[in-house]
Amino acid sequence: MTTEAFRKFALTFPGTVENPHFDRMAYKVEKRRIFATLHEVSNSANIKLPLRDQGVFSTFGNGAIYPVPNKWGLQGWTTFELHRIPDELLRDALETAYNDVFTARPGK
Repeated sequence: MTTEAFRKFALTFPGTVENPHFDRMAYKVEKRRIFATLHEVSNSANIKLPLRDQGVFSTFGNGAIYPVPNKWGLQGWTTFELHRIPDELLRDALETAYNDVFTARPGK
């Protein structure tokens, strides 16, 4: 998946907005939390998954999906190397992350 395809797909979710976030672009549900960030230079994304899903997606990534290597990873933030992952797998991860943020109470 290209970064442009990622961006377009992330913005298809209702109420999603795109904003700069340090050296990345962030995708969040309005008035809720960020569910993904995109780093165009490295062609990678960090996606916020429930911990149970983080483990599942990592097993299917053949090394291209892994927890962010710090405390963020322990909170479910997971790196996806976009060029190494099938589009459907990435779309499933984005949908999982979006649904988790959308169904959470605002601010959580």
